[in-house]
Amino acid sequence: MTMELDHLDKLAASVFDGYLVRKDLVRKYSRQFPVPTYVVEFLLGRYCASVDEDEITEGLQIVEKQLKDRTVRTGEEELFKARAREIGSVRIIDIVKARLDTKNDCYLAELPSVNLRDVRIDDDVVSENERMLTDGFYAEVTLSYDGIVAQEKGGRPFKVDALRPIQMSKSDVLDIYAKARSAFTTSEWIDFLLRSIGLEPEAFNERAKRVVLLRMIPFVERNYNFVEIGPRGTGKSHLFQQISPYSHLISGGKATVAKMFVNNANGQRGLVCQYDIVCFDEVSGISFDQKDGVNIMKGYMASGQFSRGKENIRAEGSLVMVGNLDVDVEQQQRIGHLLSPLPPEMRNDTAFMDRLHAYAPGWDYPKLNPDEHLTDHFGLVSDFLSECWSRLRNGNRISGMQGRVYLGGALSGRDIEAVNKTVSGLIKLLFPDPKMSISDEDLEWTVRLALETRRRVKEQQKRVFKSEFRNTHFSYTLGPEGVEQFVATPELHSDEAIDSDPLPPGQVWGVSLGSAETGPGLYRIEVTCGPGSGVKILNQPTPPPFRESVRVGEQNLYTRSRELVGDRNPREDEFSVQMRPMDTDKTGEGLGVPVIIAFCGALLGRNTRGGTIVAGALNLGGSIEMIPNAVRIAELAIDKQAQTLLMPVSARRQLNDLPDELWTKVNIEFYKDGPDGVFKALME
Repeated sequence: MTMELDHLDKLAASVFDGYLVRKDLVRKYSRQFPVPTYVVEFLLGRYCASVDEDEITEGLQIVEKQLKDRTVRTGEEELFKARAREIGSVRIIDIVKARLDTKNDCYLAELPSVNLRDVRIDDDVVSENERMLTDGFYAEVTLSYDGIVAQEKGGRPFKVDALRPIQMSKSDVLDIYAKARSAFTTSEWIDFLLRSIGLEPEAFNERAKRVVLLRMIPFVERNYNFVEIGPRGTGKSHLFQQISPYSHLISGGKATVAKMFVNNANGQRGLVCQYDIVCFDEVSGISFDQKDGVNIMKGYMASGQFSRGKENIRAEGSLVMVGNLDVDVEQQQRIGHLLSPLPPEMRNDTAFMDRLHAYAPGWDYPKLNPDEHLTDHFGLVSDFLSECWSRLRNGNRISGMQGRVYLGGALSGRDIEAVNKTVSGLIKLLFPDPKMSISDEDLEWTVRLALETRRRVKEQQKRVFKSEFRNTHFSYTLGPEGVEQFVATPELHSDEAIDSDPLPPGQVWGVSLGSAETGPGLYRIEVTCGPGSGVKILNQPTPPPFRESVRVGEQNLYTRSRELVGDRNPREDEFSVQMRPMDTDKTGEGLGVPVIIAFCGALLGRNTRGGTIVAGALNLGGSIEMIPNAVRIAELAIDKQAQTLLMPVSARRQLNDLPDELWTKVNIEFYKDGPDGVFKALME
């Protein structure tokens, strides 16, 4: 029972006294009794919100007794009804649902655990808790029995005398939450959030932690449309089912328009009006009862509104879709696209895709192992945490990036909106107090994550309708003087393949001339510059041909600096050069032009064009040497899936021997000299 407190436990105890609970105790009791985790935590938070072992032990006795006395197991239904009849009333923990009985003009409650459908309930109780008219909620219910009513014809002897929803209602919870956050570093706070939902942060890498943060965003961001499709057993739906009473889970099957949005028969508002989150689990099996169901959903996802006759109804519920990949992510991309598991009416609808704000990489999250991934330490009580998250939904925090981050031109209006909402959600999670300062480092990774998750949606649109969604090169600039940075989706990116995204300044794909035995080889040239002078080659030992390519490139940079870099004096910078061979050839022979392009890109802070391979050797005088094997180089560029091959114009005649079918697979551009090659390789 006794547990040794670590640094995070002690830190949390010092600022969240009365709001903590041991997560191993939660698991213990949630398995024993037929109620969700947040119900167990509600009771544990009431009686065991302490790090004092004696207080916990005393509180556990009370919690155990209440759960034993008030939860109805299968087969005990009649026992609880009999108790109500004998004693007059009984207290139970159950889902409370209600419906309107139009014949008698009254409301009737339903208590599933005791198999009661016609329980009397006062109108004002229903009015104060409208969610019981949709799919209901867990509450502590006082159920009474009236023997006189039972003897009446058609009498309904059971009545809900009182109920207490299992959720927190204190007004100052967000102030407590925001104030306590200041005691944590950002990384400590992320770890503490993971513990608060039952996970042990030590068992997850940074990438997996960020997947968890993405899952949290719909709790704090209104009208946030989120999808996660990944391997089975990764707990995708757990957060939406067990942690918060403000979240509702729809398992695979039919979703009715009346239930989701509005019931035209009685005007009753649907789930998106009643809950902060509506989550579709096993989304591949979801279908609507009406043909226009998906269209209504698309309209709601775009505007947060839906129509009922002449009335426009606004709601704030976020839509979450989670599902499984039947194959690994690489195979899924070969046989279709990453949104293929969606229902047929959604999977190839680019307009529907466009309304998704983020696609979380579920394949970067491990299969959950209870012994390894679930925490035994302290975390926030779920009802306190969910209440704070619900209140954070008010307003947005996009002002945190305004004037500091500038998004690239490839983003459309919907892309910008999606990125802004994701950044706003992450900032709310990490910095709940609006007065907290956000470092450039923290802001940058949130922006990168937001761009990546939105670009993943865009890439699937591109696969369905390539001509309309051609430009997916998402980028950002940090600060007015910053360098434009491009953000890729890792599952589409490989360091050894030619990607269509622009390369960072100083990086170039180059092709060596190679030898008769090895043939031409692909290289990634990487150059960085800083204060100092001269050139340092990081490859040790350095192949003599590559050393010669660097020497020639360096001399040309100095002698033709005005043509190449304008007013910059390259002798005032020290260059570090690294060559990464990707093929059999390791010599680095004839890479003078790629090297000088890398020098200039690093010095000017300009990106290299995406999807481009450069071929060309220089001599000390600045002339471009003849390429002896232009056709083999073109074939290599095509094999590496390059979009553009940049070659000296002297190789043009050789390319007459390139087969016709290969001409259409790569765009070949020519340059006349070194400065012209630099100009055509670097982006403006």
